[in-house]
Amino acid sequence: MKGYRIVLALLCVCLGMGAAAFADETTTLETIVVTGEKIIAPTKQTNETVYTGSEVTAKGIDIQGAAAQTSVYQAIDAIPGISLESSDPYGLAAEQQSIRVRGVRGFLGAMTVEGVPNYGGNPMGPREYIYDTENVESIAIYKGAVPADLGTGVGARAGAIELRPKWPKDTLGATVSQAVGGDAYSRTFLRMNLGTLSPLDTKLSVSGSYTEADKWKGDGKMGPRNNLNFMIRQPAWQGEEVKLWVNYNGYEQHLYRPLTYAETQNLEQYFYKDYNPTLTGSKGKDIYYYDYNRGNYRNRDALSILPVTVADDWRVSFKPYVSDERSEIWQGVTSSGGLIQKRIRDIERYGLISQIDHAFGPVHTALGYWVESMDMKILTQNYDPLTLAYKGYGIYTENDGNGVVNSPFLKFSGTHGRFDWQVGMKYFRYDEPSSIGYVTDSKTSALVRAPDLDRDSRTYDEWLPTLGFGYNLSDVLQLYSSYGRNQIRPYSYVPLINLYNANRSTFQKAGVTLADMFSGYDMEISDNVEVGLRWREEKFEIMPAVFFAKHDKLLTTVYDPRVNLSYQQNVGKATGYGVDLETNVFLGKSWTFFFNPCYTVLTYDDDLTYQGKTLFVKDNQVVDTPNWLVKTGLIYRWEQLEIVPMLRYLGERYGDAEHKEKIGDYTVADLKMGYTIPRAIGAGSLKLSLELLNVFDRKYVSAINASDDSRSGSTSYSVGAPFTALVMAAVDF
Repeated sequence: MKGYRIVLALLCVCLGMGAAAFADETTTLETIVVTGEKIIAPTKQTNETVYTGSEVTAKGIDIQGAAAQTSVYQAIDAIPGISLESSDPYGLAAEQQSIRVRGVRGFLGAMTVEGVPNYGGNPMGPREYIYDTENVESIAIYKGAVPADLGTGVGARAGAIELRPKWPKDTLGATVSQAVGGDAYSRTFLRMNLGTLSPLDTKLSVSGSYTEADKWKGDGKMGPRNNLNFMIRQPAWQGEEVKLWVNYNGYEQHLYRPLTYAETQNLEQYFYKDYNPTLTGSKGKDIYYYDYNRGNYRNRDALSILPVTVADDWRVSFKPYVSDERSEIWQGVTSSGGLIQKRIRDIERYGLISQIDHAFGPVHTALGYWVESMDMKILTQNYDPLTLAYKGYGIYTENDGNGVVNSPFLKFSGTHGRFDWQVGMKYFRYDEPSSIGYVTDSKTSALVRAPDLDRDSRTYDEWLPTLGFGYNLSDVLQLYSSYGRNQIRPYSYVPLINLYNANRSTFQKAGVTLADMFSGYDMEISDNVEVGLRWREEKFEIMPAVFFAKHDKLLTTVYDPRVNLSYQQNVGKATGYGVDLETNVFLGKSWTFFFNPCYTVLTYDDDLTYQGKTLFVKDNQVVDTPNWLVKTGLIYRWEQLEIVPMLRYLGERYGDAEHKEKIGDYTVADLKMGYTIPRAIGAGSLKLSLELLNVFDRKYVSAINASDDSRSGSTSYSVGAPFTALVMAAVDF
């Protein structure tokens, strides 16, 4: 109850400030002009009237440094309510980062480019490491209510992220940068704007980058990472402009080895523990050989935006897209006395988002339809750690067709005097194909049909309403509120299949098939409410927001007495609430101070059971969710010099649902400095930068690798990188 009182008190403060600043003028926040360096700003979709999200500006991305150039999550880390933990200082640990949005695991959220979804499977969720953010103008984040016209992929229980590309300019230009740093880090980036090209007045940009580094602990490399991107703006009919965006990313990495909880209690001894540098001839040890724990990731994506103006107030747009992922991840596993397991992801997606916009007097209407067909193959193969002899498939299934998403949506928005409003409804339906299962013959390694591993086709659907209101108290002050229902498609299939395979005879004797276990899978649902204030003066911006969420059908471990085993089903419930605060203070032209704290409570509504035993977790904070998270810093500019010191505080967390594994709080300091020389190379400016990360060389636990309901002893932990330095030179023509 203490947490509720804190939130209520802060809400009263917000409303009190609003009443004190009330004015009679009818105005909107869009007219406000502020000075100084803004790193976060309110945002909304172009066909909406209420600001329900936050936008990380180009400056906000820039001050996050080199890590933000290859990781979208690193680029948005300044946003309050986002808890990001990584093992790598350069943002290169693909799928080894832990991100939570108001306590909800980030892979349960959506990521889009211009509203077009980006996601994959195993793990389910966004591929945030496949972009160079130098090609991004800004990044929008919706932590609660998500606009209906965003293609949310598998769902948006953890909110949604929208990348807004830096489309080609009309004039010729180029950006070239080279960075070097500790642990043999090197990154080269080139982007060229080719200007307006005859004979069709085509605008074209092309970019490429090459990045690599050694792991800061243990043997192995992070990279090479190769990224290619090109964009086109093509003038077309009736003054319209067709856009094309194409992106390729190829990346190789060795994995960082996590620690046990006991090892985290003695970081002086275990901080640099990693995978073994040599083979020993022992299965139990060689599964931890560094070159048997690595990944290879390739992603190719393309989208187009085709607008058509039917009449002055009728606009139609089409966004066709295609996405392709091929990835292989090798890891040592302890099953069967020790195996090397290769996970194979072969994913193809193609879809179309269509939308009609029309204004009926003061009411703007948007009607759209998102459809996607997806072929996702997730397989595992096993190899002997001593000889690398092929041992057959661990998981092999064949789908009967593609999975299909159908999602129509409708939005209305308008303004009446001081009052802005919007309402929307999206229907999400996913038709999952049936599949047939196989097992591997232990003698021949051949595939054998296993009907008990077959799964039936399923349909998952949900109505997802959104609602938003804004009231402009004056030209500098606005109160707003929003509501949105979000969902996430069922996930975590591989652990359930692995459990069944490991105990197949037990399940068969009990008459339980894999399809029976999957019958308890459903979509997780969250209902999110937010009330906030935006006070934007010339010298400061203060934007507090109070939020509340109810989470239903959470994937939770339950006990099955038929087999005396526990496994996950969608039966859990949780409640979340808290307050975010975004603050910018502009102290003249030279100083900008930002202070972005967040207080979050996310607790289980009920106790859990495991192997017949009750786990007393009701009202416990969810795993890996700190109550307090603070991000603050200062941007100082004097002529061509810029200095940006930053602090990040993360409160204590727990690695298990029963709160037996406590991880202490920590504070990390970073320092970034830059000096710009105008016209240093012809007409081009030269910027020299220095980054000092974890300045005081703090040893701390970063990512907690766990499910929300993890029990004691099942969680692994990653440590944050030590002090790291890098320098960069960038030329803009």
